[in-house]
Parts: sequence; C-alpha cells; structure tokens
Amino acid sequence: MISGLSTLVMTVIGPDRPGLVEILAEPVSRHRGNWLESRMAHLAGEFAGILTIEVPTSSLESLRQDLAALAAHGLQITVQSEAGENPDLGELRQLVTFHLVGQDRPGIVASVSRVLASNGANVEELVTGCKCAPMTGETLFEAEATVSVPDSEAISALRGALELIAADLMVDVTFEGL
Repeated sequence: MISGLSTLVMTVIGPDRPGLVEILAEPVSRHRGNWLESRMAHLAGEFAGILTIEVPTSSLESLRQDLAALAAHGLQITVQSEAGENPDLGELRQLVTFHLVGQDRPGIVASVSRVLASNGANVEELVTGCKCAPMTGETLFEAEATVSVPDSEAISALRGALELIAADLMVDVTFEGL
C-alpha cells in the first residue's frame, strides 16, 4: 500500500443485468479509485464478483457510503478495508495447474480440496462448472485449478494424491507444465 492510499477487497452480488459493472465502476472512479483486479461471473441468474481497488484514504468513507447506496440497484457489496498482501506462506512457492473432469456427483470439491489442504497447496484460482457429455448427455463436472505448493517434492505428492482420488471419483486429472 502506498502512503495515502487504501487497498480494498470488495465482493458484489445481485440480480444480473446489463450495466452492473458500470454502476459499480462509477463510484470507484468518482472517488479517484484505481480498479486493480477483478473476477466476475454470471452464476444462476446472479451477478457475482470480487475486486481489488486502491483509493485515496481521504475518500474511503465517502466511497463506502456511495457503495452502500448501490443496494437500491439490488447489489449487496461487502468491503474489506486495508487488504493485505498474500499471507507469507513461509517459502517461495511454485504454481501448478490441473484440470479435472468426471461424472458429476456431490462431494467432488470436498474431496479435492481435502487433498489440496493436506498437501499444503494454496488455491490461487479455482473455476468449476457442469456440462453435458457430448456422446452420452450425462452431467460432467469440470474444474480448473491453479495452486501454489512449496517445492517439487510437494508437487509430486500432490499429483500422486490427486491421482489416487481420481480413481475413487471416476474423474480424469491432467496437469499443465509438469
């Protein structure tokens, strides 16, 4: 954080319709905020997003008030002040990306996240969804994940653990860059 600037992490959810990003961006801009990073999506008819902005500390309270007023547009906004840098995980970490696809069933994300946590992997990005299989029409679950791990040994252990549960879950796991 640069002196005189505050970094905020905001989550936004509301009924999806055209113009919501503009409605959100306008007060950020008006308060001299800088939109640093965001992830936004249409999920089950809702607009959902998370973003990081930097704003002059002197504008912080008035920006909060303007964002609260967006409830009139159906937006629920949560603002986390003074967002910090990524927590120090104690070491230089390596990124691993993997893709998982298999027949959908409850518990896939719980099983995969359990393996990630037990192997010290930190989720950097996770995108999941369901789609119809091209030939059979059955529902397939897909996940694309980027995780950080401490070292090559941890990458090997994570890969082995994911491959073990892949057989139980009846999914295919592929890794990028390994």
